[in-house]
Amino acid sequence: MQSIMGSLTVCVFLLSLCAGVLSCELKSSEKVISQRASLETYIKEKKPSIGNQYRLLYHVAPPVGWMNDPNGFSYFKGQFHLFYQFYPYNSSLSPAASIHWGHSTSANLIDWTEQPTALIPDEEQIFSGSAIEISGTLVLMYTAHINPAIAGQNATELQYLAFSNDGIVFNKYKNNPVISRSPNGSPDFRDPKVWKYGDYYYVVLGSRTDQGLGRVLLYRSQDMASWTFLSVVGQPSSRMGYMWECPDFFELGGKYILLMSPQGIIAEGDRYKNLYQTGYIIGDFNYQNHEFVERVPFQEIDYGHDFYATQTAERDGKRYLIAWFGMWNTTFPESAEGWAGAMTIFRELTLRGDRILMRPVSTINSLRESSAFNGDLIQNAAIQLNKTGELNVSGNLSQAIDLDIKGSEGGGVRIRWNATSKIVSVDRDGDVRQGPWTPVGSTSWRIFLDASSMELFCGEGEVVFSSRAYPTGHWVVTNLSAQSLSVSAFRLRKSV
Repeated sequence: MQSIMGSLTVCVFLLSLCAGVLSCELKSSEKVISQRASLETYIKEKKPSIGNQYRLLYHVAPPVGWMNDPNGFSYFKGQFHLFYQFYPYNSSLSPAASIHWGHSTSANLIDWTEQPTALIPDEEQIFSGSAIEISGTLVLMYTAHINPAIAGQNATELQYLAFSNDGIVFNKYKNNPVISRSPNGSPDFRDPKVWKYGDYYYVVLGSRTDQGLGRVLLYRSQDMASWTFLSVVGQPSSRMGYMWECPDFFELGGKYILLMSPQGIIAEGDRYKNLYQTGYIIGDFNYQNHEFVERVPFQEIDYGHDFYATQTAERDGKRYLIAWFGMWNTTFPESAEGWAGAMTIFRELTLRGDRILMRPVSTINSLRESSAFNGDLIQNAAIQLNKTGELNVSGNLSQAIDLDIKGSEGGGVRIRWNATSKIVSVDRDGDVRQGPWTPVGSTSWRIFLDASSMELFCGEGEVVFSSRAYPTGHWVVTNLSAQSLSVSAFRLRKSV
């Protein structure tokens, strides 16, 4: 009976949601339609002027302007949907920029089609959020960041809804906000990630304590409109920074994963060297008392220079992940071309012991266009690629491995394996990231190159590096090791 009543409650809510939008003044509807048409015309006219030296060929990137966090990663009516933080009018982001939600769709997580901009700001900047299908409707839940001039105080963050029957045209809920403040009134209260369990909808949000420590808050609702605060997920501590952004919470391999992007963690040797981190805590969770018990403390999920603000989605029993392929307070050379920011390739997650493994989705093999090399690459020998490439590299791990991956005219990275310390490192123009690797099973490297990016997957995904890299000319891969390496290399096709 409770399940039936819950379904009826949601149906009534969706009807009221539609009625709320349809009851808006006609002038407001005409304004939204005009804004959408004007923006799509602007994008269409701007695209021919966008430069392509660093334009990625198989990573999702903005058609024009700026991109950051992935949002609303979901599956709806036969398509994966990926939304993202989008500012179409400039390739750099200022505090005054009015953030939109861009939108792309794919049937296979590889071939992506650009869709019209999903959400356009009114009084609010449209910060990050998530998506869920309810009775054939795609519902978006996002943070509305209201600036001080409108809020009449410090900037305020509220939780809004929008919906679509076709997954393309979205309308905002007339009775927004659905959550108007954090339990302690903190103005930092953002990035809702929503899911359903049993008869209830749940959402986690990033926020801060009164002492200025990051934390994640858990809420519950029967109808997506009225929410009740339940608990704090994860224990704040001074070593874990002042804000936890972009939280995600899901079950994987019989454990619960709290995945988030903390701000303010202090670097410890080779750990936490980026301005902000992304990582996870493994624990147990009870839906009866809403308590999350930590079993394995926070650890980074990616060791590269450019990886932040992850989102996951589950489909057919598999958990997929996407992240912003960037980092705050860094240089984006592509900005000079009229665009900036991108997404990583999509990864599948599994849990082995106390570590999440990240592997490229299996459909990525469909990108292979032609073979560039297959055999033993002797010392100082090189492989010539074009703007893209996939490398599968194996060697004797009791000896050092040293790969120089550079543009034919400069720019790129150098990847090394230290057989003594068991450390993998990625050196980008002297800026080094390192991660300890203890291979279990596969001992090969899988490397993906695009026009301005490099992603390295070690073994079965125990250690992963995601780094933007900016070659001049085409990619050239040179074996600087004292040993020969077994290498298969492929040129990859365009898919975005």
